[in-house]
Amino acid sequence: MAPDGAAIVTPEAVILDFEVAGIASRGLARSLDALLQLVVLFALLLVVGFLPGNAAVVLAVVGVAVVLLGYPVLCEAVMRGGSPGKAALGLRVVTTEGAPIAVRHAFIRSAVGIVDFLLPPLGFWAVVSALFTPRSQRLGDLVAGTIVLRERRATGPATAVRFHAPAGTEAYVASLDVTPVTASQLAVIRGFLLRVSDLAPEARSALAARLATPLAASMHLEPPVAMDPEVFLVCVAAAYQARHAPPPPPPAWASSVPPPPPPPPPAPRAGTGWVAG
Repeated sequence: MAPDGAAIVTPEAVILDFEVAGIASRGLARSLDALLQLVVLFALLLVVGFLPGNAAVVLAVVGVAVVLLGYPVLCEAVMRGGSPGKAALGLRVVTTEGAPIAVRHAFIRSAVGIVDFLLPPLGFWAVVSALFTPRSQRLGDLVAGTIVLRERRATGPATAVRFHAPAGTEAYVASLDVTPVTASQLAVIRGFLLRVSDLAPEARSALAARLATPLAASMHLEPPVAMDPEVFLVCVAAAYQARHAPPPPPPAWASSVPPPPPPPPPAPRAGTGWVAG
């Protein structure tokens, strides 16, 4: 996965590919939000000017704390990870699992934002953290377990990617036990399959073999050398999604009719495994 991308697996085992927000877009969004905060603070100071001494001090202290800390929490909680600045740039905060953030996530991000943005030099620690983390996470994101994604892209909105059993392999896919396959392994397989058209034929074949051989070993399978390793990867991806996707509701008549037994899987040809070119 490229550094500017983020793969999120939904509960249905469908992977959504998003673009992680960069430092420039996040900085501009933060600047817009800061400008709105300054407008609110200016209005607050106008009100404080009409109050007597002690009341003015209390309102000023409480008001500044609420504007600086409460504004991000309120915006991200109400706008489901957004804010006026983020909305203008097409950004949104989500958890690292891809779920909408809760109030606690917004509060942690806002509290740690004191270190990220207010400690001198202003914004330095946020930039350093974003530069040295794969998903451009500032300190508040790391503590809260969140990432900032770009919702709008020039190539269109993020789309779900599904893999289907290649023709003639349906029975083999149905027989695969993908329990040992992890989400991270699937992410690597998916990344390869989505980029095969960009690879030279030799590199494509060699990389498919390098991925398929250890994957088959982790699944306790004899490498099916009768099958192209790239086809094997597609079969595993299709079986993984079929296993983790919720089953469709049965038709009304299905309760009284037992399902037919699945056809036997094709026996792979004996061999020693794939060889990377």
